[in-house]
Parts: sequence; structure tokens; C-alpha cells
Amino acid sequence: MKNVYKYFFRGLITILPLALTLYLLYVCVAWMEALALAVLRPFVGGFYFPGMGLILGVLGIVAVGMLVSKHRVRRLLSYVEWPFTSIPVVKSIYSSLKSFADYFTPSTSQGGQQVVILRMPGQEFELVGLVTRRSTAGLPEGFLPGERVAVYLPMGYMIGGYTVFVPLSWVTPIDMTVEEAMRSSLIAWMARTPQAAPAPRQE
Repeated sequence: MKNVYKYFFRGLITILPLALTLYLLYVCVAWMEALALAVLRPFVGGFYFPGMGLILGVLGIVAVGMLVSKHRVRRLLSYVEWPFTSIPVVKSIYSSLKSFADYFTPSTSQGGQQVVILRMPGQEFELVGLVTRRSTAGLPEGFLPGERVAVYLPMGYMIGGYTVFVPLSWVTPIDMTVEEAMRSSLIAWMARTPQAAPAPRQE
């Protein structure tokens, strides 16, 4: 009976991520299909084929990306964003989400995003974080002098995090992408790393 429970939970852990991923994809595609049908019905009448919503969604995102790459469109977008950046409560939510999204854009990644290990002198524990700022230039006065960086320390299951300004000598870059670090933080670093196969014995 003990083995039955073990196999059941092992199978559940294997199937659950796949099932949830497929379900979320299904919900997303179904929503895009329904939206496309509602928008296109006045123009195409009864013409419709499965997958039209997904195709139009991808094309729409690409088109928006191409448009906002133009200087004039970005200026026009600033006027569209004005209500979201002026209303007190909405401003805080929109600005935070936009800054978080901008942090993961390819242009920002090329600017030197880095996953680091934070080690405080005299302490044995280590913290994994993301360098979000490489100096205190442009910030209000009051920060300690010296070469300091801002490190964001995400909490498990993405319930929040802390940003700390520390000396550059306290951080050590590691070979890990921002996406990998955020994904590992999401599950509190519980993912198992594959172990290397033992070397064959020589007789």
C-alpha cells in the first residue's frame, strides 16, 4: 500500500505541471479565438476557421512591437499613457508593472542584467539576487559613498522581494540567466538538478 501512495504522488507530480500548462494554453487560445470572432464578425460575416484568433493575436503583437519601435509612435503612446501615469493609484500600479516588464526586454538584457550571489562579510549564508542598478547616480542624496549596486532579492513563490544597496565587492556573478533565477525563486529553489552519471568502473 505504501508503494501505491508513492507511485500515485509521483504520477501526480509528473502530470500536474503538464495539465496546468495545457489548461492555461487552452484558456488563452480560447479567449483569443472568442475575441477575434467578436471583432471580425462584422467584416467577414460567417467566414471563420479555427486558429484565426491565435494567428491574429500573434500578428497583432508583432505589429504593435513594430509600431512602438518608431519614434513618432512612441511619442503618441506617451499621450495614451498619460491617464495611467497621472491618476495616483493607477500610476503606482501601471508604473510598477511597466518597469518590471521593461526589465526583461531584450534591450535591457543586453545592458548588463546579471544574476549574482550576495555574500555579507562575516556571514556564512548566501543570497541569490538580480542586479537592477549599478550605481547610485541620479538617486537622492543620503546613500553611503562608494561603488554600490542595487540587488533585488526575490522571495519564494513570488510573494514579494527586497531591494538592497550593497558594495560591489559583496556580489559575485554566477552563470545563470534572469529567467532561470526567477523561475527557481518562484518554486523556492526546490527543483532538483540532474546528477552526473557515475563514471564506469575500470576492471
